[in-house]
Amino acid sequence: MSATGGPYGVVQEIADAEDERVHEYTHLTDVALRRLREPAEGLYIAESSTVIRRALEAGHRPRSFLMAPRWLPDSADLLDAAARAGVPVFVAPEDVLRELTGFHLHRGALAAMRRPVLPAVADLVAGARRVAVLEDVVDHTNVGAIFRAAAAMGVDAVLVSPRCADPLYRRSVRVSMGTVFQVPWTRLEPWPAGLDELRSSGFTVAALALGEESEDLDDFTSRELPARLALMLGTEGDGLSRRSLQRADVVVRIPMSGGVDSLNVASAAAVAFWATRPSRVSGGAEAAGSEAGVPKAGDPEPGGGEGASAADRTAQVGDDLRAG
Repeated sequence: MSATGGPYGVVQEIADAEDERVHEYTHLTDVALRRLREPAEGLYIAESSTVIRRALEAGHRPRSFLMAPRWLPDSADLLDAAARAGVPVFVAPEDVLRELTGFHLHRGALAAMRRPVLPAVADLVAGARRVAVLEDVVDHTNVGAIFRAAAAMGVDAVLVSPRCADPLYRRSVRVSMGTVFQVPWTRLEPWPAGLDELRSSGFTVAALALGEESEDLDDFTSRELPARLALMLGTEGDGLSRRSLQRADVVVRIPMSGGVDSLNVASAAAVAFWATRPSRVSGGAEAAGSEAGVPKAGDPEPGGGEGASAADRTAQVGDDLRAG
């Protein structure tokens, strides 16, 4: 083992991609392997200093950090927090990093993070007024984009079916710009019977789908919207399954022109989230969600006020990690 001290604290040098200390970072481009391995091992990978900082500010705990030497100066606040918390920091030449991870690391740092325990559905939606439900959306880019739209449009929570892509997969997290840490989420099981739990909790389930009996989104939003609304979107290509549609209270379609009959699921989600934004929901959902402690897109980042710098917030995270 090689460890060096210096202005960035103690870092451990990695010279061999087979080094067991960094086994959590192997084969990051193998989606089939990582989607099974990461939940089983209780971890996920955060990529880029920005995403890592957002994860830390949301209270997620790192297992280790990995980066090339040239990223040390830009990651000084992360390294300081790691040193105080006793979290190992690994540094490797870029050719070793490429062999280890399977790609060229050009976004700063990687962190192996402890995967948080998902909340129960009842706990997740207890204070929610508007949630998104994703059925079998298998593209990680789409999942990340949906979470980003959900954060921007004030959606209180996201529920995903058992076969939906992992919101904490590296690409999902990156595309979301870290908003997967901001918007509460969990898996809805069993599927689609779990939709009945939402309905029994007072949610109106609105399915986004094409069909002769579907209602235009413009018409749906022209009247007072339900106090609790669940917007359900389906997998790329096939859309929502017949079984899930049978459990919906209403089927809604986005009116389109120009010979286009459908949108990418992430684009459709953004349109639906905007059209049903909190100011239009019965009972003042935005205020209700805030009172219930549900984070909103406009709220200050967890871990610091609006005036706190990234370094200040990360330093506070380091204190929290050490105290924990």
